[in-house]
Amino acid sequence: MAFLELQNVCVRYGNVEALHGISMRVEEGEIVTILGANGAGKSTTLLSISGLVKPSSGGIFFEGKPLHTIHSFDIVKRGITQSPEGRRVFGTMTVLENLQLGAFTLHDKQRSNTTLEWIFSLFPRLLERRDQLAGTLSGGEQQMLAIGRALMGEPRVLLLDEPSLGLAPLLVRSIFETVREINQRGVTVVLVEQNARAALKLATRGYVLEVGNVVMEDSAASLLANPQVREAYLGS
Repeated sequence: MAFLELQNVCVRYGNVEALHGISMRVEEGEIVTILGANGAGKSTTLLSISGLVKPSSGGIFFEGKPLHTIHSFDIVKRGITQSPEGRRVFGTMTVLENLQLGAFTLHDKQRSNTTLEWIFSLFPRLLERRDQLAGTLSGGEQQMLAIGRALMGEPRVLLLDEPSLGLAPLLVRSIFETVREINQRGVTVVLVEQNARAALKLATRGYVLEVGNVVMEDSAASLLANPQVREAYLGS
């Protein structure tokens, strides 16, 4: 069994089925990207892994143990955290308070401080803004904070949902370079990203979703070179 695996996962929102029995696998140390148009089911896939939505059928397994039967906070304790689409920082709390919330499953203050120092080294801007209200940060700074908050839980798997959304190209490159550095520190990454070219250049492997179905799976290099992928998602 893979490090992280989805087996025939279906997810329903009322009478609407958003995922139609998808299967995916993620090996330890990989960056796996999930591509697809709006409404394809990408965010729902991440939400199902993190336990915020429950499959109507199928199963999700981490190191062979089921995730789909436990609460989302227990999934965080097992080492899976998420940086959500739209950042969703707590605007009336400071940068430091937001980061400290990310460490709610940890009970070792020294470890938390060490992780905090690492995050400040990844995102020096957060150190400069540590006492500033998160709601007053720029979009790019809020994205750094959302990723940093997820990292405070010392994840083994980091779920990233649209980290480049709404950011200037220069900042997008910086965020992706940081994601690579996070992965090199031993964190497995599952990345949902509209910027398909940048995501595939970063990733090990990729999946393409269309209306709740996996229609393609391959190495990132092969997907970059695939004419169908190039036409649909890369603009060439």
